[in-house]
Amino acid sequence: MSRTRTALLAALALVAGGSGTALAAVPGDLGPAAVPCTVDYKVQNQWDSGFTAAVTVTNHSAAKSSWAVKWSYAGNQKVTSGWNAKLSQSGTAVTAANESYNGTLANGGSVSFGFNASYSGSNALPATFTLDGVTCNVDGGGGTDPDPDPEPSGRADNPYAGAKVYVNPEWAAKAAAEPGGSRIANQPTGVWLDRIAAIEGAGGGMGLRDHLDEALKQKGSGELVVQLVIYNLPGRDCAALASNGELGPTEIDKYRTQYIDPIAAILKDSKYAGLRIVTTVEIDSLPNLVTNVTPRATATPNCDTMKANGNYIKGVGYALNKLGDVPNVYNYVDAGHHGWLGWDDNFGPSADLFKQAATAEGATVADVHGFIVNTANYSALKEDHFTVNDTVNGASVRTSKWIDWNRYVDELSYAQAMRNQLVSIGFDSKLGMLIDTSRNGWGGTARPTGPGALTNVDTYVNGGRYDRRIHLGNWCNQAGAGLGERPQAAPAAGIDAYVWMKPPGESDGSSTAIDNDEGKGFDRMCDPTYTGNPRNNNNMSGALPNAPLSGHWFSAQFQELMKNAYPAL
Repeated sequence: MSRTRTALLAALALVAGGSGTALAAVPGDLGPAAVPCTVDYKVQNQWDSGFTAAVTVTNHSAAKSSWAVKWSYAGNQKVTSGWNAKLSQSGTAVTAANESYNGTLANGGSVSFGFNASYSGSNALPATFTLDGVTCNVDGGGGTDPDPDPEPSGRADNPYAGAKVYVNPEWAAKAAAEPGGSRIANQPTGVWLDRIAAIEGAGGGMGLRDHLDEALKQKGSGELVVQLVIYNLPGRDCAALASNGELGPTEIDKYRTQYIDPIAAILKDSKYAGLRIVTTVEIDSLPNLVTNVTPRATATPNCDTMKANGNYIKGVGYALNKLGDVPNVYNYVDAGHHGWLGWDDNFGPSADLFKQAATAEGATVADVHGFIVNTANYSALKEDHFTVNDTVNGASVRTSKWIDWNRYVDELSYAQAMRNQLVSIGFDSKLGMLIDTSRNGWGGTARPTGPGALTNVDTYVNGGRYDRRIHLGNWCNQAGAGLGERPQAAPAAGIDAYVWMKPPGESDGSSTAIDNDEGKGFDRMCDPTYTGNPRNNNNMSGALPNAPLSGHWFSAQFQELMKNAYPAL
């Protein structure tokens, strides 16, 4: 449970909504009018050397156009990063001041912000808080809890907090064999179970038990996350060919009995109960049922088939149900990316579809720990040089060819908005999001250092955007891409982690047709000479040449990803 300090002037009592909230005694009947402000300070996650905290301040006095909350620590806590407030620290004294967008604080209004911090020894809760110099809380008691925010099942609120993440030795060896690759060979990446044979070990490679046994060795005495990609739906990825799978559109029973059931049986082995097992559940499939079906111009016959037979919904529901029964499994469902689902007619319907899948085949929303965005994609994490609210000469940037009326310009804003939408329709309020940052760095010499020219919306957006793709719909082996933010826990509000779920250096698909026994077709979007289709507005594909089959090692791309890494290596 979270360590909480809810404190009020003159020891006013709060009605606590959950366990672990500290209550102060009530010496008489003090109404809210007598209290200038209340502060709710919660340690959401804590590990050996750091913690994540969330703070909510409620104003009970005159409305404010700006605000500053201050407190002091008794120990050596140091704020290292934060969100929704400008945080600074001098010695033990911390100040959190409003950002430009959240300075207004009405009477009775609240504002929330959060931060990560380091510490050693004890992590005592602050005793006193002030809002604009006025003391608004007193010590409400409470103590330390060595296991912050466990769910009723025993799952951690954020599995990545305070945990190492499994380094796949097979990927690490390929990375280390590349010139310069040793700089990132120790980074954790996802283990892809993209066909039935991968469970036991395809082509002489490591199987699922092999990876879990190796994870136990890496774990030591601390916590360790293992990241698995569950990726073998019937009729998989109906709008693409490079990532088609081995199961035909009607083979849902084979998916259940020969794929999900064996995986679940291995994960249930008590030998692995001490691992935190994160599953990324079926990327690139559910959103197709919104965007690539009749009557959309982007419809494909395969996607119409999968919508009609319901096997995407059934497959995801079955996987969530069976894997969710394992107490140390954390299911994260794929939620596309902003360049796919960020438009009004895609965003809400996709969230509704995710809930439909999460309540199919015996699954419930409780089987979903969170969602992942940008898996194996290239969308920029944060565009700094423009926002969706900007205008140029009176025209909204949403009218630019790049944004094209999208509501979002990057993955962080999209992930946070999608999280809010999902919570609003019934998913857990503690829902966590993952963002795949393995290939969305867009560094190198082409990275803009400021906004584009104010000639028109297109020069402004194109001159300032980090994402240098020809079109947002381009997804295969993109030229100019770079490694993104390194994997890290709790980097922003609502985000459980930045992850490298797609192992850098593994191809998205072959540039030409290649015979194979993996069920993988040739998609022209992986052909650098291809002039496009309605899904990328008939633009060039932007793909690198000479690529191998999807999932196979692509040395030239790996080298380019390192060259264009941001942050740079």
